Amino acid sequence: MYLNQEKKQEIFGKFGKGTADTGSAESQIALFSYRISHLTEHLKKNHKDYTTARSLTQLVGKRRALLNYLYDRDVNRYRAIVKALGLRR
Repeated sequence: MYLNQEKKQEIFGKFGKGTADTGSAESQIALFSYRISHLTEHLKKNHKDYTTARSLTQLVGKRRALLNYLYDRDVNRYRAIVKALGLRR
């Protein structure tokens, strides 16, 4: 499996406030970004996998909603996570 417990802990440790911080907006955005990149690579090989394409669209929407939330609450945290993940916006 592409996303095991160790990989999640690594993502949460790098972008959250600690390895136990699984609920902050930054850690969730980082996790969604990792999953989006994996699904994008999958769809490059399997372009007729419509279920995965729909899941990818939903994940992008969830990430966008979290980014909008973070932008409204704290612009500095928003700018930091966008810069750290290299997202366009």
